[in-house]
Amino acid sequence: MSIPFSNTHYRIPQGFGNLLEGLTREILRQQPENIPSFAAAYFEDLLEKREKTNFDPAEWGSKVDDRFYNNHAFKEQEPAEKENSQASEKVETPVTALDSSDENKEKEELAAVKIQALFRGHLAREEVKKMKQEELEEKTQEDN
Repeated sequence: MSIPFSNTHYRIPQGFGNLLEGLTREILRQQPENIPSFAAAYFEDLLEKREKTNFDPAEWGSKVDDRFYNNHAFKEQEPAEKENSQASEKVETPVTALDSSDENKEKEELAAVKIQALFRGHLAREEVKKMKQEELEEKTQEDN
């Protein structure tokens, strides 16, 4: 007797993918030997930072995802916002969770990752050159 498979799709909670992406990035960056204990320490550190700064990366990630996937909703609101801005003399910009310093940190982090990858690629190419040179020298010595 077989049980038919369910056609249900589980929804990933908003912000969860962002948390896992951050954990994965740190695991790849630091290459720990004991991944479960590293993950536990990572999330403990994340909790401490959230309590100190009142900044929740999961909440921020869900807002960014929502903004990305539902951008049409924001575009529909723009004309109404323009009318409100014309009616009022001074319009304050809303405070977002992502400050310019956070944007700069993220850009710096991406730049550092790119630089590291390029440098590792350079080292690998140099190693290949060295290996080819050694093989060529061995062949010339064998021929002599």
